[in-house]
Amino acid sequence: MTRLRKFSPISNVTSIHKEFLKWVGFSIVIGTIVGTASAFLLASLHWATHYREANKTIIWLLPVAGLFVGLLYHYYGQTVAKGNNLLLDEINTPKKMIPFRMAPFVFIGTVASHLFGASVGREGTAVQIGGAIADQFSGWFNVNKQDRKILILMGISSGFAGLFGTPLAAAVFALEVLFIGKIKYNALLPCLLVAVISNAISIELTHYLHIPHTHYTIGLIPKLNAISFLWSLVVGILFGIVSTFFSKGIHFFSQFSKRIQYPPLRPVIGGMAIAILVYFIGTKYIGLGIPTLLESFVNTMNPYDFAVKIILTTFCIAFGFKGGEVTPLFFIGATLGSALSLFVPLPIGLLAGMGFVAVFSGATNTPIACTLMGIELFGIESGVYIAIACITAYLFSGHTGIYSSQIVGISKSDKYTTEEGAKLNEIHRE
Repeated sequence: MTRLRKFSPISNVTSIHKEFLKWVGFSIVIGTIVGTASAFLLASLHWATHYREANKTIIWLLPVAGLFVGLLYHYYGQTVAKGNNLLLDEINTPKKMIPFRMAPFVFIGTVASHLFGASVGREGTAVQIGGAIADQFSGWFNVNKQDRKILILMGISSGFAGLFGTPLAAAVFALEVLFIGKIKYNALLPCLLVAVISNAISIELTHYLHIPHTHYTIGLIPKLNAISFLWSLVVGILFGIVSTFFSKGIHFFSQFSKRIQYPPLRPVIGGMAIAILVYFIGTKYIGLGIPTLLESFVNTMNPYDFAVKIILTTFCIAFGFKGGEVTPLFFIGATLGSALSLFVPLPIGLLAGMGFVAVFSGATNTPIACTLMGIELFGIESGVYIAIACITAYLFSGHTGIYSSQIVGISKSDKYTTEEGAKLNEIHRE
């Protein structure tokens, strides 16, 4: 029989106060540091993108940049090469502190990848910087294992918020990304506090540096009825299926890259292929693709835009370029949603917005965070449409995802309950 401990209101309140003050203190310090780092990352990528677009011949040096990144990680960064998956592994099965070198290495690798024309994102960089910085506090303050897990989650949350300007989504993303179908509520308050602080610091600094966050506008949002509801389900299914192509694309190209025995040569060869391809198709699909993203909300995009971005981004990531997957997923979802307006009777801006977050939801298995992100970016009026698309995409993406260390907490279908407790890379291992 379970023995009940006698409840003491005074000691209970005192304990909560101590915990609250502890996490407020950590949030202020970590949020300030990571928010500052996120702002400088945004500024660096802004400069790199503008310099590349003004000097497009620099793309021919992408193999050289790839060699630099490859050598850096092969000889000095093998302990941090797993990136976001290392963060998830250390939260789920703690072993040793995340090396601080993860932060500067991924920063340098990402800026170099963007400067010379790789098709990568930036979320992975901010999350890794946040996680590496936050975990240093676990050593300095000698915290217990449970608090260390929360500190790493705070790093993830602060990096995400500082980069995208969506603190609510950032807080939930950090909790939701660990397990498919489960959320760690014990870290909710610390993750929220640090996300709000990091976001505020990043906004202030980027404003000072004249690097504003990108703003998206959906425009007309029709009243939900039976027809629009059914179409929302249909496009949600498509967004979920497309997200699986992205996740499996990384695995597909990774098999090819591993045939190159010397790892630093992988981004060299990959860079050559991308440079040659860009020579023929232009720079529309490399980097973050923000101009195309914005255009997707007002003009119907080509039906093949999303597919080209999937191929280029999964190829670049598989061959060793640094950055992340999320902004390319935004590009893929928004351009696909925009193209679907050719036959789906919903406004183009709404479809682009739904795809923007729904493909991200399917690829990361974080439907609640993506719904909140859509609301923070596009407004509460679009909330129901966004939620339908994100949750449907999450379901139809199956047990796939861009984070191979993500664990199946609760299966999406009774048919696959045997996969519960397994990592995604264990499920799809060949």
